[in-house]
Formats: sequence, C-alpha cells, structure tokens
Amino acid sequence: MVLTHITNHTYSHPFPTVTLAFFLRYCSPQLNPFANHVLSTDTIESHVDPETGRLHTTRIHLKKSRLPPGVMKLLPSTLTGGTSDKASYILETSVVDMREGWMATESRNLNFVGVLSVVERQLYAVPKNGNKPGATAADSTDVETRVVFRSRLGERIRDRLGQAQAQAEAAVSEGSGGFLARLGARGVQRSIETLASTKTQDQLGKSREGMRIILERLRQTGIMGVLELRKMASQRGMEPAHH
Repeated sequence: MVLTHITNHTYSHPFPTVTLAFFLRYCSPQLNPFANHVLSTDTIESHVDPETGRLHTTRIHLKKSRLPPGVMKLLPSTLTGGTSDKASYILETSVVDMREGWMATESRNLNFVGVLSVVERQLYAVPKNGNKPGATAADSTDVETRVVFRSRLGERIRDRLGQAQAQAEAAVSEGSGGFLARLGARGVQRSIETLASTKTQDQLGKSREGMRIILERLRQTGIMGVLELRKMASQRGMEPAHH
C-alpha cells in the first residue's frame, strides 16, 4: 500500500529569494526556530552543469525523532530498539534552473526504511501569471509538495504468510506479542502510513512557517544581514554543526 499527500502553496516572494531561503532554512535555529530538530547539515556535492547552467546539490541532514511516536508504539521493540528518542539521516537532492525559473527537490529517509519509507518531492516555480490583483509573476513563487509514504513491513509479512500461512502466523504471533497477527499485514501498513501522514501534515505547516521567517529576515536585512546573524550564533555556540 502506498499513501500520497499533495499540497500547494504560494510564497509572496520572488523565486531567487525563495530558493535562497530553502538552502538557508536549516543553517541556524536562531534564524529558523522551527529547525531545532535538525542536528546537523552537510553538503556532500554541489556543481553547476556547464551545458544547462543548472545547480545540482546533494545534502544530508541529521534530524531528531523522524519516526512518529505512534508508529514506535505500534511496532515491537525488536524493530525499534524500544525508544522513540532516535535520529535519522535524510538525503536531500535539488536542481535549480534560474533561467527557466524552477527548482526541483527530493528528500528521503535513510533510516527505518524497512518500516517506513517517506519520499518528499517539491517543485518550486515562477507562476505563469500573478496570483494577486496587481501582482506580477516575479513577485511570488508557487510550490507543489508531494509526499509518498510506503510501509514495507506489511509487505514482508504478507510474503511470509503466503509461503507458509499457518507456520508464519504462529511465528509472527509469538515473536511480537501477537500484535502483527491481530492487525494483519495490510492493517500494519495502513496504520503506519496513516500515522506518518498525519505527522507530516503538521510538519509541512511548520516547514512553511520556518521558510516564511527566513524570507522575512532576507527581506528586512538582506543576505548579508542573515549571514551575519548566522555567524554570531555560531560564535556563541548556539547552533548545530553545519558544514
């Protein structure tokens, strides 16, 4: 079973500013208070394609508690380690085309993929027409967010049951206190994906609010003001390690 969540949003800021805010959104909790869950960010690779002029960037983020607590409670400790106080690596790739006015990003979890895979794809673009009376396309940026949830745990259980129904059911019941046997493979998948989707909807709202704060700081102080604030926070030892 695969669950997809799609949202659309418009930022009242020009495309170049929004793309800059995207790359700055985790640089410091002093700039973005909604980024306290980000422990570190590292750029693995970044280059400009000489033929297309597009910027390709790969980053990795370390974030706290990426698996929803509800999912942790649903699963046996043999799979989760018995605690929800965990961190997960998130791989982020992005492509920016400033000439055509679009940016495509993808983020996916690298931990717990055997339990739940979450892939978020975003497309930022300059609107074809202004979104507000008197506005022009250059004044705003549209973004479509598509998040795909897939629980592979239930698939593995179902395959096992298909090979030897009675024996596998007994093994599942004995090995996990009977919770998988009671819910069934599809029930486990559905529960995990629904819990994750609910948490993601809340996170998307916080993510947009964090972007809004960064965008307002850029509007008020400019890029140099934002970088200076980041430098001051770093000197005080108040921000996570970023490279």
